[in-house]
Amino acid sequence: MDNRDFSSEVVPAQKVGLDPERLNRLKRTIEKDTEEGIYDGAAFIVARHGKIAMYEAVGKTDLEKNRQAKVDDVFFIMSITKQLTTTKVLMDIEQGKFTLNTPICEVIPEFGIKGKQKVTVGHILTHTSGLNTELPFGLPVEQVGNIEAVTAAMSNDRLLFLPGKMVSYNAIASFSLLGAIVQRLDERKRPFRRILKEDVFEPLGMKDTALGLPERLKSRIVPVKVRDKTPGLFDPLLLESLNFLAAEETELPAGGAVSTVFDIFRFSEMLRRGGTLNRVRLLSPEMVKYATTIHTGDLPNHLFDYCREMYGWPVFPANLGLSFFIRGEGIFPTPLGLTTSPATFGGLGAGSTVFWVDPLRDLTYVFLSAGLLEEGHSIMRHQRLSDMVVAAVVD
Repeated sequence: MDNRDFSSEVVPAQKVGLDPERLNRLKRTIEKDTEEGIYDGAAFIVARHGKIAMYEAVGKTDLEKNRQAKVDDVFFIMSITKQLTTTKVLMDIEQGKFTLNTPICEVIPEFGIKGKQKVTVGHILTHTSGLNTELPFGLPVEQVGNIEAVTAAMSNDRLLFLPGKMVSYNAIASFSLLGAIVQRLDERKRPFRRILKEDVFEPLGMKDTALGLPERLKSRIVPVKVRDKTPGLFDPLLLESLNFLAAEETELPAGGAVSTVFDIFRFSEMLRRGGTLNRVRLLSPEMVKYATTIHTGDLPNHLFDYCREMYGWPVFPANLGLSFFIRGEGIFPTPLGLTTSPATFGGLGAGSTVFWVDPLRDLTYVFLSAGLLEEGHSIMRHQRLSDMVVAAVVD
């Protein structure tokens, strides 16, 4: 793999227009958070113009073993997995295998019952499918990492609301349908985890990333522990079940990947550069631009209705692209920060992870944390830290 156009070298912050003292504020704030037990630890990268200005790990990533955080720790990246899955889906669209308008039942015929005949690939990517947003009814939790089992269960589910009419972020199940489509149309009939490995991770040099948990990464994995027990979006037992459910063959395209902060930075770089890295092109610049454009209009994300009631959040637009979160405009809770530019895009993982790229400032931020927070609290944590990243831009 030719890596001459990509480096993990940390450059002086001033060389890329960042204030080193303001960057250090970010590090000290994260250290203070971990000292106060808000979360356990984190690994994070701040980069500008593709040059890394801060590459740090603070706190602990396994309190029970008193393990100090390291930059090469392997984290469950939760729903950032969706953007990895989306990349392969978009690659197949560019190869002409299907389109955003393709009905799911055109590739998965058994899905086309109980009102789901018009649900398309685009509906799933924009979270406007009208499908069940949690586990399909009757699906045992131990089968959530089996794409065909989830597909069968979702095929038997009824439609909950009209496709394209409402945004309700599908945290767990629907992306398995996308994985099933990619698998069924794959010429070599590979499992989805292998498709991602060979078509996305290896070309990008993401050597410490996998769908599922390979044996080779187990010694560096950060256990999933929920520190914030506030009743909220996810059942802590469901999140912590990843510790014993994740294995070599586990395939959860919505949230079952593991990775390092540097590998997610590599992925972010591919997007920042318009679909290419290491002189390998995965996507066209136009597809990256389209995927990171808001496609949900002014529709709110009903996943956060509970936050509006619990925390007094206002009603605000979902601002979703093709699985990517987009900053948009307005003052409201956002993990991408209030001061990032409106075109900023990224991904968010349950109670823990975030990455974003601000195209206007050519600024990239990746944050993977141990010790999960309730989702509303996590979003406000990310907003606070993201705004501190932007505050370091001085030139």
